[in-house]
Amino acid sequence: MRKGGPWGRRSHPPWGKGENPPWEKWKEHDASQWKEKQPGCGLFMRFLFVFGLVVLLILGGMAVLAMFFTRAAGGSESIAPFVWIASCGLALALPILAITIAGRAYRNITTPLAEVMTAADAVAEGDFTVRVMEKENGHDNQFARLARSFNRMTAELQRSDQLRRNLTADVAHELRTPLHIIQGNLEGVLDGVYESTDQHVEATLEETRMLARLVDDLHTLSQAEAGQLSLYWETVAVPDLLADVETSFSGQAASLGIDLAVSYEGQTADLVVSGDVDRLDQVLSNLVANALRHTPEGGQVSLQASRLGGDVQITVADNGEGIAAENLPYIFERFWRGDDARSHAAGAGAGLGLAIARQLVEAHGGAIDVSSSLGEGTRFTISLPAV
Repeated sequence: MRKGGPWGRRSHPPWGKGENPPWEKWKEHDASQWKEKQPGCGLFMRFLFVFGLVVLLILGGMAVLAMFFTRAAGGSESIAPFVWIASCGLALALPILAITIAGRAYRNITTPLAEVMTAADAVAEGDFTVRVMEKENGHDNQFARLARSFNRMTAELQRSDQLRRNLTADVAHELRTPLHIIQGNLEGVLDGVYESTDQHVEATLEETRMLARLVDDLHTLSQAEAGQLSLYWETVAVPDLLADVETSFSGQAASLGIDLAVSYEGQTADLVVSGDVDRLDQVLSNLVANALRHTPEGGQVSLQASRLGGDVQITVADNGEGIAAENLPYIFERFWRGDDARSHAAGAGAGLGLAIARQLVEAHGGAIDVSSSLGEGTRFTISLPAV
């Protein structure tokens, strides 16, 4: 025979004092899970309740009217049955009508809402591929617009998430190579593999400079894309801007055996824009450096400015190796550097220069375009609003 209370030798149940039995938690879980799977059920019951009240009010009013007409007829036994039969018929018809209307409202309102709620839960869990069906029923109702807005939102979230993933992978890839070189050089010196000569120190220092440029470029690009880049606006004479760029790169072009030329079309007084002169210089410097890197000895890189309508056009052209047509749509993307030969060319950057150039030009209210042919060269065209 068991001693003690209903729990044997224990004075309390096995699930602890003050706690509910486990089956109560199961009931609560099952109930909450059922409610989550039936998001329109509560709304449907509210509809039934409202329509039920309406029906009761109508029936009460009809009963009063029936009594009134019966008394108005002098209590005639020939009229009273018809009045009561009509009242009973309406008493049966009105609840059926109320249920039909409520069911239709349930299908037309709660079903689309349930789909949106289910899709929103999926988005909250990180699934940005979910979409809501856009039902075409011959007219543009609120739920159709809601579905389209929701689908546009999820599409933008999916695109942003993919860009974030790509950026993370690209940054990790770009950081890995210089860090490995720095680590290898330092470990080689510490292990006595080679002496700490000026050559090894300079190679390590160059990798740190590359990392610094990468960080600076990423910072500039992120600010430009977010519209938070500070620009110091002033009137900029484009001929003076091109002359400064020519001066900066003339020595490098001469050492490479490349002809660097600057020319203008029309009156130089018309070649004036409003912008940040340092950022515009950065754009042209990126383009010229890229052109010099991919133009062979004996080639030419030209800068030209002209007035076209309300814009000032600046072109940077070369007769170098060119870019394949299938690669042109991607050259303004982050970390794009073409094939392996271009990616590992001497002096090649992280592949952010053109992406930064586009963002800076667009921040000035302008546009940048490119045309290129393999073996013939590449031409970048910048259009900026003239002053």
